[in-house]
Parts: sequence; C-alpha cells; structure tokens
Amino acid sequence: MHRLLSVTYRYTIAVAGSIVLASPAAAQKLLDIGKTSAGTPVFLETTSVSRANGIVTATVRVRLAPPIKHASGDLRSSRTIAMIDCVKQTVATKESWYYLDDAGKKVGMHKTVKLPGFGPSFKGSLSDVAMRHLCAAPPPR
Repeated sequence: MHRLLSVTYRYTIAVAGSIVLASPAAAQKLLDIGKTSAGTPVFLETTSVSRANGIVTATVRVRLAPPIKHASGDLRSSRTIAMIDCVKQTVATKESWYYLDDAGKKVGMHKTVKLPGFGPSFKGSLSDVAMRHLCAAPPPR
C-alpha cells in the first residue's frame, strides 16, 4: 500500500506541475496596447519592457491578417523586439519571429538584426502603436 501511495503522490505532483506550467500565470502576460491602421490588435509582453540610456526596449506581438504568404507556409502571427527612442521618436527592430500559427508556437521565419538602425515609424503601423504606448507620459498618481 505504501508503494501505491508513492505512485499516486508522484502522479498528483506531475499533474499539478503540468497544470501550473500550462496556466496563464506561467505564460507571458500580454497587454492590448492598441490597433494598427488596419484594425489589427497589438499586444505588449509586459515583462519585456526595459529602459536604459533613453531607449525603451520591449517585445510586441500581432496576428497577421491576412496571413503573409511564405515558402514555409502562411505566416499568421509575429513577435518583435523593438527599441524605441522616445525623444527622437524613432524605432529599430532588434529581432523578429514570424509564426505559422496564431498561438506563436511554430516558427516559420526568424530574423536577427546585427546592427539595428533607428528610423521613423509609419503612422498606424505596429511600431507606431508601440511607440505611442511606451512613450506616453505615465498617468498621475
């Protein structure tokens, strides 16, 4: 009977652990920060935001509608690490992933920029939405 309790206990721990890992709390928290001019919602990975030397670095996600045709299949969503200079109102892409699924699990394409260059953001674009959100004055307390 002791062995049965041991097996049951280990099974219960394994199931509980998998539930914790699958829970939304364990996943990256996404915050809806606005929509592109095409009406596509833009999401910010809230724990990704960092500020240093006047540059805000953050990861943003978007579902691609319509999907982008690619050799590996239809790219349905993207995740981008952006660097934003709020004073100059310029943006640079550090790294981006394009996914073959809406959940962002199956990578269809990945790009890393060796020397990110800052440039203007197009009104209504993903980077414009991110810049407006991340460079907005903090709300009064």
